Amino acid sequence: MSSVSLRHIEKVYPTSGSRKKKGNKHNLKVTDEGVVAVEDFNLEIADREFIVLVGPSGCGKSTTLRMIAGLEDITRGELYIDNKLVNDVEPKDRDIAMVFQNYALYPHMTVYENMAFSLKLKKVPKQEIDKKVREAAEILGITEYLDRKPKALSGGQRQRVAIGRAIVRNPQVLLMDEPLSNLDAKLRNLMRAEIIKLRSKIDTTFIYVTHDQTEAMTLGDRIVVMSMGHVQQIGTPQEVFENPKNLFVAGFIGSPQMNFVDAKLMKENGKYAINICDKTKVVLPEDKQAILASKNVQEGDVTFGIRPDHLSISTQPRESDIEATIDVTELMGTTVHVHANAFGVDMIIILQTAAMDKQTRAMIKAGETVRLAVNEDMVHAFSKEDESNLFFV
Repeated sequence: MSSVSLRHIEKVYPTSGSRKKKGNKHNLKVTDEGVVAVEDFNLEIADREFIVLVGPSGCGKSTTLRMIAGLEDITRGELYIDNKLVNDVEPKDRDIAMVFQNYALYPHMTVYENMAFSLKLKKVPKQEIDKKVREAAEILGITEYLDRKPKALSGGQRQRVAIGRAIVRNPQVLLMDEPLSNLDAKLRNLMRAEIIKLRSKIDTTFIYVTHDQTEAMTLGDRIVVMSMGHVQQIGTPQEVFENPKNLFVAGFIGSPQMNFVDAKLMKENGKYAINICDKTKVVLPEDKQAILASKNVQEGDVTFGIRPDHLSISTQPRESDIEATIDVTELMGTTVHVHANAFGVDMIIILQTAAMDKQTRAMIKAGETVRLAVNEDMVHAFSKEDESNLFFV
């Protein structure tokens, strides 16, 4: 078993007396104790689960990973690995391995020596070291590079070596801190696929940190979205994408990001609808009606949200249509990204090129005014008070 349990974990960095000031510093809370980097973090990670911590820079994801590794002290809370409290256990005794963003390979050692180094420190027999190193090299496809030094390898090859050095130890938990951020786009795509393959070949629990939502969505069994030291939402990639808990998650997950417009939530004849600038009226479907009714949501100002791929060119005018003026179009191959202005707000629409007829193609150019059809089943409404998703259950 290699389960991990984080219970009410907090990390506070003390500030000097002369600089101590309550409030917010770089969006982080500052108390008498200091700067609160991570606050009340709770997460149960199952054996062999792949968890991704994702969020913008400074949200506390790497700090959380370093606390799990033992590289940062835990201010408050309890950390369990395999049901054992490890708050005060040294990193070398936690049976974990970590892959760093900058590879952290020894430049004077060969690939083989880099991968074998931790096993030599543990005084593992030479024959067993050789077996483990060659097995890991075979899994990662780097057998032919074992006699080379890191400077003779590409970025992707170095990252494979760093991963290989971690997995030769057969750790209970494998920690990965933005391991692909130094690679170019093509290599990142290749290495994502390699990590997915690796997961099926080794028996360990993965905790992966990234600011790249594509990595989070493709790698994780569950993703943990963080902001300003707090967990915003935990769920499967599909759950978080389709049912974001709040305005931050909705805007952070999804590329291009969700379109947002100020609107009003109305109730007419017992039915909820969203009114945008008295020009567009979106009557909500039955499932969303039921959610709002169960919460007894009152009329008022809201933020209307719709993802770019849930808008399309309207063929039959409806009161839920959005009138927009096209500013720019970007041909992305199989899709066209249309940047338009509606209600004085910039919006993005993603259209499938294969589904566009000649008439639609002629309409999609700068300066043209078009009507956008809204997929009512996929709309979101966020509270102006606390930015929560009114449809979240």
